[in-house]
Amino acid sequence: MHEIPLEVFDETLRDGEQQSGLCCSYEAKLELAKLIAATGVHQLDLMPAIDEAEAQLACTLVRHGLGDILTAATPIGKSYVDLAKACGLKRIVLFYATSDRLLVLRDPELRLDDALQGKTIDDDIPAAAVQRARDGMLQRVLETLHYAISKGMDLKVDFAAEDANRADPDFLLQCIRELAPFLGHFLLCDTVGALQPERASRWLTDLRKSAPHARLGVHFHNDMGLALENTLQAVMAGATMVSGTFGGIGERAGNVALDQVLNGLRLRYDRRVAGIDYEAIDAVTARLDALGLRPAAPYSRQAQRHTSGIHVQSLLQDRRSYTIFPEQEPEIWFGKMSGAANFQYLFEKRLGRPLAKDEYVRLSAVLKRRARTEQRCYSSEEVLHLLATGALDGQ
Repeated sequence: MHEIPLEVFDETLRDGEQQSGLCCSYEAKLELAKLIAATGVHQLDLMPAIDEAEAQLACTLVRHGLGDILTAATPIGKSYVDLAKACGLKRIVLFYATSDRLLVLRDPELRLDDALQGKTIDDDIPAAAVQRARDGMLQRVLETLHYAISKGMDLKVDFAAEDANRADPDFLLQCIRELAPFLGHFLLCDTVGALQPERASRWLTDLRKSAPHARLGVHFHNDMGLALENTLQAVMAGATMVSGTFGGIGERAGNVALDQVLNGLRLRYDRRVAGIDYEAIDAVTARLDALGLRPAAPYSRQAQRHTSGIHVQSLLQDRRSYTIFPEQEPEIWFGKMSGAANFQYLFEKRLGRPLAKDEYVRLSAVLKRRARTEQRCYSSEEVLHLLATGALDGQ
């Protein structure tokens, strides 16, 4: 049996909870964090920026002695870096889109350009506008990255390249070359689960040849049921970090299941990951199962559900932004990770009766407070019932 120095990056309590309809109590998260830490994973990801409860969870876990493995998933912006530091975290993973499809939707200047309103990358977007979006992305990421380093996080910053497999290959390579010298790992994300195993192997091999000094990690989703095989192929091609969740929970059809990756490497390829306690893995998956935390099956109706506000905002403008099944109507859910865009989608796309934007913001704030209090998510039907009964009025 060969021992390999693969870094295992756990997302169960962050990306895992983005699964629509899944809501884990504060107490259950504390319990799960300790069980996950006992497996020997190298990093355990949280997102303090979501709300006060997540920031409190991070602080509590630091007090419980898990500070050395905790990581903060951190949006681009100095205030988010400061929040991670305030929670006592020593490592962050910055994340931002790298595909032109998502960059065009998110670029702050392009969003204000009247000539581009309602357009997607499939329309006649000027090449100069796409280049501005790319340049702006790199500038914003580098600014936040250097700020994090200046705050004492040198060599403890990673970057997750969202939608990397749909990015322009030359631009992705430019990002790797410009960012990797300052990073622990550059994570290649298959955000919508569109990658296939034969490409995963070639992709990693080619990128390693083109950027030999970069440490490349992978973060793959399971929309076509291929996340496990894609991940195994990427590791065998030289990826040095794997990001996923135990049990494979996560948005849509979930993330790659770390328990399957670890056992797949051991049983199929005769490779054990250094530092992992394989006997402790069963305790995590058993507890997840007891809590009813299971992923949606690939291709299922449940896998077409979306809760994250930033994802729904993109779906409002471009059906292909966060799904590889654009012919299927997405099912919008609501919770602490949703936003005003969720209500906008409900009223404008489903009901056909738009409201003022400040009303979407108000409804979102009320619903998120309710979700935190009741520790649950809500389907669109449940939200319509709350609206009809006046439960979201006057708050």
